Amino acid sequence: MRILNIGFSLLGMSLLACGVSKTAKLNEAVDISIANEILPIAQKPCFEGAYYRKLVSSHDYWRGIEGTVVLPRIEFDQQRIHTKKPGQYLDNPSIYLGGSMGNQETDIGMAWEVIKEDNGQVSKERKAFRPFLRRTGHESGQLAVFENAPAQKAYYWYPGEEIKMSLVLVADKKVRFVVEGAGKKFEREFDCDGYLLKDVGEFKRVNAIDQVGNEGKPVQITKTKVLNAEWKATNLYRMIEGKLTAVPFKKTRYTEMMCPAVKYFEVNASKMQAAAGAESLTISGAGF
Repeated sequence: MRILNIGFSLLGMSLLACGVSKTAKLNEAVDISIANEILPIAQKPCFEGAYYRKLVSSHDYWRGIEGTVVLPRIEFDQQRIHTKKPGQYLDNPSIYLGGSMGNQETDIGMAWEVIKEDNGQVSKERKAFRPFLRRTGHESGQLAVFENAPAQKAYYWYPGEEIKMSLVLVADKKVRFVVEGAGKKFEREFDCDGYLLKDVGEFKRVNAIDQVGNEGKPVQITKTKVLNAEWKATNLYRMIEGKLTAVPFKKTRYTEMMCPAVKYFEVNASKMQAAAGAESLTISGAGF
């Protein structure tokens, strides 16, 4: 069992109250038995529009999720050019965390994006992974929003680099996202009205090939490949004996989804890796 250290943070007492250190690192978690833990359901329906592998927790008293991953290499289908944006493709790889609480969904992580070149111009091509934060709207009146980290070198990550991502509910209506690795770091508190400390919710980990303008529709045929994403470990957060604690995101703690079909994914994990929420993963629109 790993318990996150409590430390002073400029973000204030909201973090301290949860026992979250501003510089918390992902370490190997030792599994423990959790009293009255709810098990995940056997399967969930796919949402059309993308090729994606999602691991999603049970709907229980989770507080967040963290993972360490080596970012994948990308081979684009040269026939799927974005005609309205020369230099870009109709397939956009992403790798992210997220959750669902109070009927509000979040997707927060890394997407293949444009950058600002040294001359100050925005690149025509997508050239790096950049952090993004997305939430759906909420019955409180809070609007749906999507935003990226600033287009700055400090927030660009590249295939082959290892990063640590975490998403934690730190106070009512507020989550905190951190990504760091390869000498760079981005952190952001994000308002989400549906996320309350007293409530149950679910958290997820996703590897995807998103497709431009295709949400809710059958996937478009593509030869794009996203190769060799390597998850070193993944943990869920939970309050145990008054402390925010990391426990392994192992097979008994998630529903496994490979959408639209298993044939588009190659997943490899030893028993030891699976027990730590680790695996290597390739997605191919052409299938295997």
